[in-house]
Amino acid sequence: MLRVFAALLLAAAVAPAQKLDPAKWKFEFSEPQARPGGFAVGRLTAAIEEPWHLYSPTTPKGGPIVTTLGLARNPALERVEVYRPRPVRKPDPNFGIDTETYDRQAVFLLKVYLKADAATGPAEFTAQARYQLCTDKQCLPPVRRTAAATLTLTAAAKDPEFSLPEGYELVSAPANPSAPAPAAAPSPEAGGLWRFALVAFGLGLAAVFTPCVFPMIPFTVTYFLNRKSGSRAESLLQAAVFSGGIVLLFTSLGLLITAVLGPFGVVQLGSNPVVNAFIAVVFLAFAFSLLGAFEITLPSSLLTKMDQESQKRGGVLGSLLMGLTFSLTSFACVGPFVGSLLAASVQGDKLQPAVGMASFSTGLAAPFFLLAMFPAVMAKMPKSGAWLPRVKVVLGFVLLAISLKYLSNIDAVMQWNVLTRERYLAAWVVLFGLPGLYLLGLVRMEGIKPDHELGVWRAVTAALFLTFAISLLPGMFGGRLGELEAYIPLPTSDSVQSGGGGGGGEKLGWMKNQYKEALARAREENKLVFVNFTGYACTNCHWMKANMFPRPEVLAEMKNFVLVELYTDGADEASERNQELQNTKFSTIAIPYYAVIDANENVVATLPGLTRNPQEFIAFLKSGGGARASL
Repeated sequence: MLRVFAALLLAAAVAPAQKLDPAKWKFEFSEPQARPGGFAVGRLTAAIEEPWHLYSPTTPKGGPIVTTLGLARNPALERVEVYRPRPVRKPDPNFGIDTETYDRQAVFLLKVYLKADAATGPAEFTAQARYQLCTDKQCLPPVRRTAAATLTLTAAAKDPEFSLPEGYELVSAPANPSAPAPAAAPSPEAGGLWRFALVAFGLGLAAVFTPCVFPMIPFTVTYFLNRKSGSRAESLLQAAVFSGGIVLLFTSLGLLITAVLGPFGVVQLGSNPVVNAFIAVVFLAFAFSLLGAFEITLPSSLLTKMDQESQKRGGVLGSLLMGLTFSLTSFACVGPFVGSLLAASVQGDKLQPAVGMASFSTGLAAPFFLLAMFPAVMAKMPKSGAWLPRVKVVLGFVLLAISLKYLSNIDAVMQWNVLTRERYLAAWVVLFGLPGLYLLGLVRMEGIKPDHELGVWRAVTAALFLTFAISLLPGMFGGRLGELEAYIPLPTSDSVQSGGGGGGGEKLGWMKNQYKEALARAREENKLVFVNFTGYACTNCHWMKANMFPRPEVLAEMKNFVLVELYTDGADEASERNQELQNTKFSTIAIPYYAVIDANENVVATLPGLTRNPQEFIAFLKSGGGARASL
């Protein structure tokens, strides 16, 4: 890891001094003509100057930026298969691992499949490559280059003969190949879906200790272990089916959201004012219910009917229905967890709603199955008692605080500027301080009586809440709050003037929703344009503005660009135009999304999503600067 970090630093140091690109790309077709519905074979050749070498697309992870290849969007393109020649595999002194490299020349084969309804006549296809070049002593930042070739489409053409040369291997055959080739190295957030699943699983385990779920454990486990008929193996099978019912209900909810909204809808849902208002109302209702204002229950007739059916059916079907019934009866307590996951998932990968619900329900169901396998453990579990009502009260205050997040999304998208950063944090100080005071017995509510002794764990938990509340105070007076910046409103001065480019120090001069004006300024100043596709309610965008852009080394690089931020989630025409621009030019509406373009709108480099690695972000910026030198 240290070697990788050192190599990245070396790349950053070399770039400003040399600003060179020792690889030249050429794209050509083996035959000048092809038929619609057929295929053509393209040769993408990289001529590499010595002593530089190029990294193979199949180089192991954990080292250099590997080469990614593909074709730009084209109305005649159906799909493309990319084949790489056999590389040289050897230890790399820059990264301390074995890498696969090409010296002097690398010829990649692109099998281009054409649409049956493609228009006849000349068609230009643009190959795209993103790569990094190194010697044994130094590395250049990753860059993106293109090369074009013309193919004449005619019904009279025949498919060329295609046999894979020795040593060639299939690299990729994308499901949506008409999308642009990967424009950036995989970021550290590439594993975000797995991290999200792990968090969801943890929330499922935490939900077990809510008042609606925990008291059900002994009853449910005993039911499976004390059946009048059947062996222990059958009891475990029934417990597994019961757990499967829980997973089935919650996963179906996630799949339904994905199916109804589609991938773009899932991404955009998190910024919708109506949806955020609905989520905020739901959280407020759950919060006041947990605090004792009223009780949320599902219709007793529905629960009674399902319980009767589970008893009547017996066997596997009965256990499945019992699991579904349990899920519904527990929803009053697990609903806030489910709401948090669904609300978080709509700003991420299109699979996150289903993955999140599957992971959450697995965590919720796991204790029931494990305790059925090891019933002796159940005797050692804490008994239901005064701690359960305390969990309800504390969770109620936390949900009130969370509801503010969705109210602030509405305020930001509609640009009302009512729930400002200062007011938001003031409310959080109070709402996170109250659980601490409650646990100390200073706020009289259900679960703690005057004669209850203050135990160690109650005191420690109270101290944690009060510490967190007090730590928020600097944020009300201009201080930065690190990771929390993703979940709280930006300072008004940052959102209007600098796009979060400073933190009490030097700020960046951003143009807001002025794409054409930014291009004009770039022509006047002979600069490239840094485009920040962002959102008012985008948590990852807020994190980048607060924690990445203000870094001194990042500021130094960003000064070299004309800076424009394009908001895509607002309720105005500008957001619609920006979203259409991003979708048309980059085939995505996910945010944040960063692009470096020249004054003629040619794409130089892109970086999708959040990155917590400053060296990766700086390498992306430098790749734009390096490209500018060769334009």
